[in-house]
Amino acid sequence: MNTFSSSAVTAFSLITSLDPLLAGIVVRSLAVSALACVIACSAGLLLGAWLGVARFRGRAAVLALLNTALALPSVVVGLVVYLLLSRTGPLGFLGWLFSFKAMVLAQSVLVLPVVTALVRQAIDDADRSHGEQFESLGAGRFMRGLILLWDERYALLTVLMAAFGRAISEVGAVMIVGGNIEGFTRVMTTSIALETSKGDLPLALALGLVLLVVVLLLNGLIALVRRWRERLDDPLLDVEAVLVATPVAQSASS
Repeated sequence: MNTFSSSAVTAFSLITSLDPLLAGIVVRSLAVSALACVIACSAGLLLGAWLGVARFRGRAAVLALLNTALALPSVVVGLVVYLLLSRTGPLGFLGWLFSFKAMVLAQSVLVLPVVTALVRQAIDDADRSHGEQFESLGAGRFMRGLILLWDERYALLTVLMAAFGRAISEVGAVMIVGGNIEGFTRVMTTSIALETSKGDLPLALALGLVLLVVVLLLNGLIALVRRWRERLDDPLLDVEAVLVATPVAQSASS
């Protein structure tokens, strides 16, 4: 049996037996990424909605900076957060360096531009289609942004999926600010890198398989929500058709 086959068999055994080391790393990874997404999405949804409807001098420059931040290397983010949280940094008094909180902060900084840019694009497109209607009803920019956020809520699920995918697949930043400490700040991606360098291929492969399953489940959940939305929309379309057809039928009979 070759190395890949034996590693795959052992990896499958680790997953099915719920190996404590493997389970702890997976739970920690999900917790860090979930908290980072909650923080980044809370700010990114509002900021993206505002940028989508706001028109001000210098907006093009802001959008250019935002799009540039999408390609920001994770190691650069990790370095900046490290300097901020270091003992001599402006946030050193928090004592967060090499901790769970530091990893959440680093991932939040990475995810925020992704959420903001994608939400901004979705709201901007929706505002071009329906913005005049809301303006005629007297809705201001802030209210218009909130309404469009709600109207595009199902489309924005893909944004949340992309944000979580960006967070959970991150390596450089969390390794710099977390230190990859066993039992405390070691997550799936940093563990895969470490275990591969150590030659523990079964554990690295098991973590990789779990990571793929998490992404697959996210995509499946999004597909189910979209299908559920389509089923909800169909009866509404039927009701609208009936309401439109009824006056026409009455006028024809009269």
